[in-house]
Amino acid sequence: MNIKILRTIADVKNYIQIIRRQGKTIGLVPTMGALHEGHLALMHAAKQKCDIVIASIFVNPIQFGTNEDFTTYPRVFESDCVKLESERVDAVFHPEPLEMYPQGFNTYIMVDGSKTDKLCGASRPGHFRGVATVVTKLIHITEADQVFFGQKDAQQVVVIKQFVQDLNMNVVIQVVPIVRDKDGLALSSRNTYLSETEKKAAYILSVSLKKAKRNYLAGETNVEALKKLTADSIMSEPLAKLDYVELYSFPALEKIEMVDQMVLLAVAVKFGQTRLIDNIVFGG
Repeated sequence: MNIKILRTIADVKNYIQIIRRQGKTIGLVPTMGALHEGHLALMHAAKQKCDIVIASIFVNPIQFGTNEDFTTYPRVFESDCVKLESERVDAVFHPEPLEMYPQGFNTYIMVDGSKTDKLCGASRPGHFRGVATVVTKLIHITEADQVFFGQKDAQQVVVIKQFVQDLNMNVVIQVVPIVRDKDGLALSSRNTYLSETEKKAAYILSVSLKKAKRNYLAGETNVEALKKLTADSIMSEPLAKLDYVELYSFPALEKIEMVDQMVLLAVAVKFGQTRLIDNIVFGG
């Protein structure tokens, strides 16, 4: 296997020293593994913009809440490495939790306010504290010049851009469009939890989001009307259990009444035991 496997922070620091002496730029793609074509699109984008690409594979315990899927989240490191090699990723950082959060660890990054008190921030208390902390650590550990994230996690991207700006971090955050399967389902590692019946039902997410955008383009600008249209469409699928349908200004994530600017229409829905998120951006 040609990809360099780095399991400790010291391994990464030694590797980075060599890269920096060569004057090369570093791209980081943080993941939790169980890689799919959406992740590989991030790797491809990073390869185009940076000399060296480091992927991280780390199922981050502090971003999972009680009764969430930390213990069952798919862990398939060997097959992930094969996929990373196919994209010519240079190195993968694959630490154990104790390497990232040793005994006595007590420092966390929190982004307060309108960007974290809604959507997944409301549904998953503490989630973004865990995300912000691990991403901050990964940026510092790898000394990345650019870090790549997917638009599917739109709120996460907004939160990350906020703390990068607030903390004057010398890194560029790159956002890659959502990758979908041939029927429109946004790719996610959690899709593997779905039965075939649930997977077919989950197509209602992209169908409903696109329907809302079509209605906006046809002249509907009332936020509550667009949210109701989306919710009604999703709930027409018997297997769908709605968590939220929300529409906010983007990227500020502020409440608005009419679509007169760029907006994010975001949904979270459970199919069986699997919670999926999706979104679409329109307006302007």
